[in-house]
Amino acid sequence: MYTPPFFKPDRAASLKFADERGFGTMCAFDGHKPIASPLPFYLTYAADGTPQAAFHVARHNPLVNLADGATSWLLAINGPDAYVSPDWYVSPDQVPTWLYQSVHLSGPVRLLSDGELSVQIDTLSEKFENWLLPKKPWTSGKMTAGRLEAMKKGIVGLVMTVEEVEGSFKLNQHKSDADFVAIANALGAQAQADAREIAQLMQDARPEAFANETKMLERTAP
Repeated sequence: MYTPPFFKPDRAASLKFADERGFGTMCAFDGHKPIASPLPFYLTYAADGTPQAAFHVARHNPLVNLADGATSWLLAINGPDAYVSPDWYVSPDQVPTWLYQSVHLSGPVRLLSDGELSVQIDTLSEKFENWLLPKKPWTSGKMTAGRLEAMKKGIVGLVMTVEEVEGSFKLNQHKSDADFVAIANALGAQAQADAREIAQLMQDARPEAFANETKMLERTAP
């Protein structure tokens, strides 16, 4: 991933982002063309601290045959994104751009045993059921044993050993306070949820710029 220095988050921030999103596109190469599947995942860590991305796919997914435990795959995790019009800047001679958050994890992928798959299913569902609290979480224990085992036969568990972590959080960090605030305010007024989320991320990244804007408005108010 090409990332200018001012857009590059540190490793910990990139992993935190990936873990909180929990959904991405897994990509591999079959020797002729790329193979990709969008899927949920969760991060765990080996005893030595190496990150691991655990997930599963349908048994007939062509990714299954590529999991040799040696060849590197890519997991692309995207966050909110938004278009920026040059008309929104305070400064002249600007160009259109796009703001976004994205993290790429890469490394070899191996197959999981049946026992590991059972743990993965429960861990993955627990992760996302917790998003729905205070709803009582769904667990695999609510299924009949026969039905659960039948469903498990249709999927294959996999885990990526994450060897490389790359991130790009492009939020106009290189712009002046005036332009930064103007863009965030314009995005915050858009109907699209992603645009408003980018606006909030910008406010969180440079709160002093918005505090100064508020003070200036208060001083100039009639």
